[in-house]
Amino acid sequence: MEKDNAIEVRNITKSFRVYLDHSSNIKEFVIHSNRRKYENRQVLNGISFDVKKGEAIGLIGHNGCGKSTTLKLLTRIMYPDSGSVEIKGRVSSLIELGAGFHPDMSGRENIYINASIFGLGRKEIDKRINQIIEFSELEDFIDNPVRTYSSGMYMRLAFAVAINVDADVLLVDEILAVGDVAFQAKCFNKLKEIKGKGTTIVIVSHSLGQIEEICERSLWIDKGLIREEGKPKDVHRKYLEYMSQYTMSQSKETEEKVIDDKENRAVQITRVAMYDSEGKMKTEYVTGESATLEFDYRVNDEDHEKISIELVVMRSDGFETYETNTFREGFPLMNVKGEGTVKCHIEKLNLITGEYHIDVAIRRPNAFPYHYVDKAVKFKITSLDRERGIAKIDHTWEMGALLDDE
Repeated sequence: MEKDNAIEVRNITKSFRVYLDHSSNIKEFVIHSNRRKYENRQVLNGISFDVKKGEAIGLIGHNGCGKSTTLKLLTRIMYPDSGSVEIKGRVSSLIELGAGFHPDMSGRENIYINASIFGLGRKEIDKRINQIIEFSELEDFIDNPVRTYSSGMYMRLAFAVAINVDADVLLVDEILAVGDVAFQAKCFNKLKEIKGKGTTIVIVSHSLGQIEEICERSLWIDKGLIREEGKPKDVHRKYLEYMSQYTMSQSKETEEKVIDDKENRAVQITRVAMYDSEGKMKTEYVTGESATLEFDYRVNDEDHEKISIELVVMRSDGFETYETNTFREGFPLMNVKGEGTVKCHIEKLNLITGEYHIDVAIRRPNAFPYHYVDKAVKFKITSLDRERGIAKIDHTWEMGALLDDE
């Protein structure tokens, strides 16, 4: 193993037996021979990589690509069919949080049990237990049996133990959603603090923004192989482009909404779609990309109808991020008849990483809707910059001469 490396992975492969019809008892297994049939599924096809001491890397890829399997091979929860994994130093893993907790023991007792699994002795745990309890914010419940804990409390305690064992290598698998928003931020800041002290970190996450904030390098795993490796921003852009095309090929329903509305409306929205700058329908965008929202309408009355158009951009948690309408923006009420198409060209989707949808409405002169379509289009946004908040604010910096400290 090279001197500067904390982790060396060499050509590892891993497959699993997947039974086509699993027997629930021995009798069924003997009688029904078809339930013994299985197929081998190759998850990893020979991947190799190194992680330097003090380096943080992120593993990304779609579900089932082999990210979590790779992490479990690093923790030695399982072993590869072939190849080798070498790690220097004490390893702490945030994978199966709370593995080893006993439900009838108190939180305090479980701290000792769980910390010992990570390799700490009794004296070491005695020195850290107050720090662990304080981090978990469970002081009032620490002597209660953990079976009385809520799932959030349970996860808090498990995270607090794993994060406070002074590991040389920390392995993290999709666990940065522990507890409420404030505790999640606390956990994330703790990870950054640990990295600053020189701990080697490997993170598996679908949150590309978190990886970009912590990691120097990303590995994109696809079909059991490393497809791309490099700076997170560069790798993530290629990954998002690929996933956008993959999503389009898998489902047309998420790209175009055809509305079969049976109510007798004077004006009806019949189709809604969202396109990128090249005219392709897709559901995943990068912050700052341009897009066009397009919808068709039909006027069911013979007379002309006066309308205004409204758009409402909503985050997945119900937070209204933006609302506008044509009348407010200075357009007179439009006189429409028959069928037509409306296009809204969005110069920049200046939203931060998250899931969003757009509501579309055609309104009467008195502002009441002819037709309001909830969640007309759904899409995801990923920010390739280390930004946080709700929206991206376009800005530039201007600085005078900066004086060196002397």
